[in-house]
Amino acid sequence: MKAVLLMAYGTPKTLGDVEAYYTHIRGGRKPTTAEVDGLVERYKVIGGTSPLIEITERLRAGLQEKLRREGSDTKVLAAMKHSPPFISEVVASASREADELLAITLAPHYSGMSVGSYVKAVEDANASAPRKMRLDFVRSWHTNPIFIRAWADRVRRAEAGLPPGYALIFSAHSLPERILAAGDPYKSQLLETSGLVAQELGRKDWTFSFQSAGHTSEPWMGPDILDHLEALYEQGHRAFLVAHIGFVSDHLEVLYDLDVEARAWADKRNVAFRRCESLNDTEEFVSCLRSLIVDRGFL
Repeated sequence: MKAVLLMAYGTPKTLGDVEAYYTHIRGGRKPTTAEVDGLVERYKVIGGTSPLIEITERLRAGLQEKLRREGSDTKVLAAMKHSPPFISEVVASASREADELLAITLAPHYSGMSVGSYVKAVEDANASAPRKMRLDFVRSWHTNPIFIRAWADRVRRAEAGLPPGYALIFSAHSLPERILAAGDPYKSQLLETSGLVAQELGRKDWTFSFQSAGHTSEPWMGPDILDHLEALYEQGHRAFLVAHIGFVSDHLEVLYDLDVEARAWADKRNVAFRRCESLNDTEEFVSCLRSLIVDRGFL
């Protein structure tokens, strides 16, 4: 039997799970009380938790149903990196039935620090599983035509009512700058996606920024989106649209960093600010994932 594994970052299901979640992210090192309290407050602001797990499960079910309607018996699974259902547990369970596993990280752009860690988690889990499966990975899909068209469509819908000449900003999660020295393709892939979406829109005027940088002592890639918004404001822009192409689902980095922090920045300056809808579990995203499976020759 063949199985497809969709993998996402994870999120605490309740505020009481925040410390354990944060500890898992830190590789077992407990965060300080202040760090936990800060994260709890951000989750409270967006309603108590992130919808990431529920969205991913709906996405999994939608892809499973699409494959079923096409006559495929490939099983679609979902797992999280830092919260239940953990990758290690789902891979171990899958190995009892599946002979082949195609793993897809729900992050379009490859970095050894991000997607690479998901790949390693699957490989480690398979190495100690009851039965070892033949593994394959979709390591990046940042130029997938369905993905590009989906983001172009989102920009078109979100720009309705904005004044001509609004600032179009693409964004993604920041990572430490040291990955660039190692030749990591993350930033170049992000810029490639941005260029393709802009080309689909017939636009040449766009910019790029990073968001959601970690709170560590080392430098992270920038410019940070709030600094970038301020710089564009000082250049005379008064309307802004963010297309967060590095994220596929609504979660903390979208619902707080953009909908709360960036929105507060805009409200303070009395300027227009919008962000595009996320892909979430839409039919077009299901179709995008199906195309990845087909391209891999897995059906």
